[in-house]
Amino acid sequence: MTATDPPPYDAIVLAGGAARRLGGTDKPSVRVGGRPLLDRVLAACAGARRTVVVAAPRPTSRPVHWTRENPPGGGPVAALDAGLRHTTADCAVVLSADLPFLEEATVERLLSALRASGADAALLTDADGRDQPLVAAYRTTALRHALAALAEGNGNGKGNGGDNGLTGLPLRRLTAALNLTRVPDPLASFDCDTWDDIADARARIREHGHVLDEWISAVKDELGIDLDVDTSVLLDLARDAAHGVARPAAPLTTFLVGYAAAQGKGGPEAVAEAAHKAAALALRWAEEANTANEKSAGEKPAAERPAADGPGSDKPGPDRPAPGPGR
Repeated sequence: MTATDPPPYDAIVLAGGAARRLGGTDKPSVRVGGRPLLDRVLAACAGARRTVVVAAPRPTSRPVHWTRENPPGGGPVAALDAGLRHTTADCAVVLSADLPFLEEATVERLLSALRASGADAALLTDADGRDQPLVAAYRTTALRHALAALAEGNGNGKGNGGDNGLTGLPLRRLTAALNLTRVPDPLASFDCDTWDDIADARARIREHGHVLDEWISAVKDELGIDLDVDTSVLLDLARDAAHGVARPAAPLTTFLVGYAAAQGKGGPEAVAEAAHKAAALALRWAEEANTANEKSAGEKPAAERPAADGPGSDKPGPDRPAPGPGR
């Protein structure tokens, strides 16, 4: 790590809730934009050194460490404590598994706010200004102290069936003991508690301006591809192939470009180089088509026509006076 690199962080994702307002459906597995909600959240914290998911194991888009609170279903404070026990970084991002619009940039904003403020935690706030403690970055030392104090104050598990004294406690009891800084973000803090929320999220995903990025992300997840490319280059290539050759050439050409880049085991640079070569070829095809059309119309191709004021031009000049009386 260089002096300019941000310090490493761990991520704790709480994915074991009962989802009563969804009729007991396994909420982290509900798909929005073709991807499970849990996978969308895991993509947002992909920069974590270690990601701990507090829930029963299930297939995910990338490897994670699984754990459970004791007893299962003990609530968010108990789940947070269970996840924290498997982290070692100085900072931990704590996230619920139902955040369809969370992005990696949001996680970075939280971490930056935490480091700049000197607070114990940086929380997102929603559209109504309410704190969202499950979309937050915490200093792990402060978080451990606050959890230990809560457990001690709750009898350290005595009379609670052998748990650690945190079962059933509300998150506000935890955050009340911490020095907080807040980051407003109504979209990233949007969570899915009901089927209406799910429907709203699915509709927003398809809004113009978002749908293409969402689709590309979903395809990469589905195919197991971790490659960032300049999509504008590929879109320009598809346009040139469609206009200069034929419409079906657009998808076929972009496929061949991707295949060529993969054959060379290249990254984004290889894709860009192959795309530029194919685009140049499509432009040459378009030029030839224009030439053929001009010849079929009985015209000289543009490249073979004399200049407007050169030899053979009808434009008046020193050797070709303008028509006038008697001419």
